[in-house]
This record gives sequence, C-alpha cells and structure tokens, in this order.
Amino acid sequence: MNWNRLDNIDTLDKIIEDSKENPVVIFKHSTSCSISAMALNRLERSWNESEMSEVKAYYLDLISYRDISNAVAEKFGVMHQSPQILLIKNGACVYDDSHMGISYQNLKSGIAA
Repeated sequence: MNWNRLDNIDTLDKIIEDSKENPVVIFKHSTSCSISAMALNRLERSWNESEMSEVKAYYLDLISYRDISNAVAEKFGVMHQSPQILLIKNGACVYDDSHMGISYQNLKSGIAA
C-alpha cells in the first residue's frame, strides 16, 4: 500500500481538490495505540492495489500532527476518533469509521457508491 503523508495543513486543500476527480482516503493513526496499529494492519493486509488504483491514500500520524487531525475533523464535519478512516469524494466526507469498525470492504463499498 502506498501511503502519502498528511503532515502539512495545506495538504487538506489539495485533498479536497483531488477528491473531485478521484476518491481520497485519510487514515488517522495513533502511533501509541495498539488498536490503531491493529486497524492499520488489517487495512493494509486487505488493500488490493488493482481495486484501489484510482484512490489516493493519506496517512496521518495524529500524535505528531494533532493540529492537522483537528483540522480534518473540522473541515469534514466528523468527530475526532483514533484510529479513524475517512473517505473523501467531491470535497466531502462520505464515509468514516473508527476502531474495529474500519473495514476494507465497507471502504470499497463507499468508493463504489
């Protein structure tokens, strides 16, 4: 899985613009949480590059970039969770989930919708 790092607040504007052409995924990861590590591992093991070739995936280390995590919650109108996955299409969050609810199949369904 090829992650793009979300480590600059200006990248949020790029994500919104990019999502008007192709879906964008943001994975908010707490590097100090075992549940977050497990959710990330499950997602990465399930990720199929051929199915997700049009999707741009961003990884946010929310311990190091808490200000960006807060900006994500505000900009996309979702409550902060950790771990959390967001699917951005046409500039809006159309799917989000957290903890063990993070599922490749649900994400794939959201992309297809």
